[in-house]
Amino acid sequence: MDLSLEAVQWFVFLLANAVALPIVIGSIFDLPFNEIAGLMQRTFFVVGVTSFLQGLFGHRLPIMEGPAGIWISIFAVMAYSGAQSGETYTETLQALEGTMIWTGIFLFIFGISGLSHRVLYVFTPLVTGAFLFLLTVQLSGTFLQGMLGIQQQVDSVDGIQAFVAFLTLGLIIGLSIIGKGWLKSFGVLIGIGVGWIVYTIVFIGERLPSGGTAAFSLPEIFAWGPPQLTWGTLPLGFLTAVILLSNLVASIIAVSHTIYGQPQYTYDQVNKGSSFLGINHGITAVFSAVANVSMASSSGFMKLTGQKKKQPFLYASLLLVVFSFFPPIVGFISGIPAPVANAALLATFIQLMGLGLSNIASQPLDERRLTILGLSFLLGIGLMFLPPEAFNGAPPILQNLLSNGLLVGTVLIIILDQLWKESNKSS
Repeated sequence: MDLSLEAVQWFVFLLANAVALPIVIGSIFDLPFNEIAGLMQRTFFVVGVTSFLQGLFGHRLPIMEGPAGIWISIFAVMAYSGAQSGETYTETLQALEGTMIWTGIFLFIFGISGLSHRVLYVFTPLVTGAFLFLLTVQLSGTFLQGMLGIQQQVDSVDGIQAFVAFLTLGLIIGLSIIGKGWLKSFGVLIGIGVGWIVYTIVFIGERLPSGGTAAFSLPEIFAWGPPQLTWGTLPLGFLTAVILLSNLVASIIAVSHTIYGQPQYTYDQVNKGSSFLGINHGITAVFSAVANVSMASSSGFMKLTGQKKKQPFLYASLLLVVFSFFPPIVGFISGIPAPVANAALLATFIQLMGLGLSNIASQPLDERRLTILGLSFLLGIGLMFLPPEAFNGAPPILQNLLSNGLLVGTVLIIILDQLWKESNKSS
């Protein structure tokens, strides 16, 4: 019974992380409802398949492969820059498929050549902690907007949606702190369930979304058309692969720390994780979805629930794949209200930010480390507040890079940490 409930809770976590992104991409590219529903189906399928492959053959840890925040930024920036250069949204989406394939090729090469573990020396506790901190800062705004009911054409706070969201958030955090036994273990599931019920009662007149009329259908291949592998997107693919490698290492460190009480991993895990992350990017491009990454927030979920077994995670991944074949079910389960889903995700990111701060504080915060952190955070977080059109005059490749605060902040802290070496103090 516990195994079934643990699998269901993992399933809900996978779902909550996957359900919002297709809607975001749909609004960015003005996709009609039927295309958003198709993207939702393909996203569920890809998240389930890639999570299962990584858990069984890659790094072999219970880490969700979910749509990456960095890729959402790339999608948004390329949509804007493509429109400025006269490209249609379809052409831009095909170029994004090609960019994901470039990134996948680099990640696969890093893995099979053993280069992935050879760069582990740059991922010091300072770098890992700063990356986790920047990641939570980047996505916290998205989660908070969803909790407050600010999305698409709505630009003001919806008080009732905000109330339901914070009720869900408070319940999940409360159960994780004072809950005992199964109440603590299934706090996320209980919080989402209660929030969904309250939302349904309050907004009783709203219709549930429909996933389509067909009772059974397979995810469409190359729904956006054939990928465009252009030399112009190759540098972006390479830099994205490097940043995603830091994301992979941070996720492995975070989850192994949660499971074993300390970071515990092997070079083989990192290399295989990188190889399968590359394969997963190829799978995502084939099924025209947002590229997935190993999500460090899985450690926050495990801390909240106390669930550290891999078996329920694998079952949940397969369950998501099976459910993706049934559009009516996709329509129903994607009906988790956005404020409730975002509140649950924000709760897991509280633990993730705490882990990032713990990594940063694990070493003395001397003048060198404080300067590196201050400069990287100010520039990285500052870029997150700038609109994409701020770099309209720059070449497309620079637009794609400079408009991503997480990428710039992470690269900057890696470079400064390596160039500015600690002085050998002798008394």
